[in-house]
Amino acid sequence: MRNHLNALRHPLPPGPPARPVIGNILSFPPTGGWHVLTEYKKTYGDLVFFHGLGNNILVLNSLAAINDLLDKRGEIYSDRPSFTVVGELMGLGQSLPLLPYGKQWREQRKLAHAALSLSSIKKYYKIQEDMAAMLNEALLDDPNNFCSHVRLTAGRIILSLTYGLSVDTADDQYITHAEKTMELIGKATVPGAFLCDFIPAMRYLPAWVSFQREAKKGRAMIESLVTKPFEHVKQEIADNTVLRPSLTSDLLSVRPQEGISQSEFESHIKWAAGSMYGAHSYEQTYATIICFIMAMALNPEKQKLAQEEIDRIVGKDRIPTMEDRELLPYVNATIKEVLRWHPALPLSIARMATKDDIYEGHTIPKGTIIVPNVWCVLETYFYFELNCNKSVLSDRVIAHEPSADFDEQVFLPERFLAPDVTAPDPGKWAFGFGRRICPGRALAENSLFVIIAGILSVFNISPPAEGDLKVEFSPNLVSYPENFKCQIIPRSQRKSALAHQRAKECL
Repeated sequence: MRNHLNALRHPLPPGPPARPVIGNILSFPPTGGWHVLTEYKKTYGDLVFFHGLGNNILVLNSLAAINDLLDKRGEIYSDRPSFTVVGELMGLGQSLPLLPYGKQWREQRKLAHAALSLSSIKKYYKIQEDMAAMLNEALLDDPNNFCSHVRLTAGRIILSLTYGLSVDTADDQYITHAEKTMELIGKATVPGAFLCDFIPAMRYLPAWVSFQREAKKGRAMIESLVTKPFEHVKQEIADNTVLRPSLTSDLLSVRPQEGISQSEFESHIKWAAGSMYGAHSYEQTYATIICFIMAMALNPEKQKLAQEEIDRIVGKDRIPTMEDRELLPYVNATIKEVLRWHPALPLSIARMATKDDIYEGHTIPKGTIIVPNVWCVLETYFYFELNCNKSVLSDRVIAHEPSADFDEQVFLPERFLAPDVTAPDPGKWAFGFGRRICPGRALAENSLFVIIAGILSVFNISPPAEGDLKVEFSPNLVSYPENFKCQIIPRSQRKSALAHQRAKECL
């Protein structure tokens, strides 16, 4: 009670003008909102508050605010809001990304950490390298459909690592369904995507209402997504026909802790494994690789530097492997810059305050939805000057405000290699914050490295031969380049032969 009374003595954070009853909640953009919210920063600052219809939303527009609340005050800000449609009506609330911060979340998180430790994921290097090799072969055979090839590869990787599915099985039975399901989830997980999220009582409306029909369809799709491959692994174990390592088979080999029934334990595993898709790992991988391809087409000089490093360190007689990762600093810096240049999750996934709080002289009421604006943080984090083709770090490092002297759209891997400067790793923000950072981050980073290094080794990427390269990004929760064309051409006949040979060696 004392904390509540103290909070009431402080004003709410600033925000757009409000109207009676509905407040300003409808000013919160449901799709593609990172641009609007970043503009709001110029007027309202690091905290932008929306309220109305019984809801509160607080946007965090600075790294300092994100760290202070989501990390340092994790006991208050590690919960998820109740997404009425996607969470309750579609059933995704059982998955690790949307679970409330509590016992069930901790049980699933513990399982995920055990299966995704740095030592555990080494067994998946070969699978990831094989998938990268198959992507290179597909790009050699049909470079114009690079988006489809990358999407298929992202799906294959997740399904192979999570369930040990063969390429043919994954393609035939799961990937198309998973793509459609994740598209639906991505649209539904943005706060305010449905009016029902603001007015939960609407969930009792008749089944013929449009969002109810969509929710029913989504529930069936999500249930199939997490159940069908899980049951496939269970059957393989029962038949003693497991051929490949997988996260699910590893977890099913563990005995449940005392006090947890076998059925409850298996439910935790099913949803923890299904969260590899539900946590947007699949779409994030796809989005980042497509963003990399666009960035290379737009920045041929950076592409050339990365290729020169690969040729110098790895040589011209083989394709890079995971063992080369620590030896290729410029390639790693390029990947980090891709994550910064256009974050795949510009608004991350929302949190919720579990009690009244005071921050920077403002009240944050209990139940407030917290939206970290990753776009704003990663786009304006560094200030650089370019002089004589050399990257020089200015004495002003921008952490909270854009600079009139620096175009944040500049693609500059060198920012992560500047001497005597420890640049924060965008990977830490691209995969979530604080206690809810994605447990599969290291696995995802491995996939990104082996795929991107392989493409750089084999291909030159350039703008289309005719017309301009259109820089357009999708407006959903997971954002990626769309409607663009480019040329993906082998660097040499020898590189083509190496790529074909490596693909023949795949599982």
